[in-house]
Amino acid sequence: MIVDTDTMISITEANQNFSKVARLVDEKGTAVILKNNVPKYLVIEFSKAEESMIAPDEDVLDVSERILKKNRKAYEVLAK
Repeated sequence: MIVDTDTMISITEANQNFSKVARLVDEKGTAVILKNNVPKYLVIEFSKAEESMIAPDEDVLDVSERILKKNRKAYEVLAK
């Protein structure tokens, strides 16, 4: 994952000024909260979270096809 350094904020600053975190999310789409100078938390808009949870049908079909091809022999044995 590529992280924009402009969206990083320390956990101390986020705790003291959460409105700054909210502004970052509004302006940039995400905010990364650092704990001990390491990215620890990702804050995104709720609507974006819902979108990322739903896999497009094409992706699901591709994954299904790949699993079927990979395990074809096992499925044939089970079908007998």
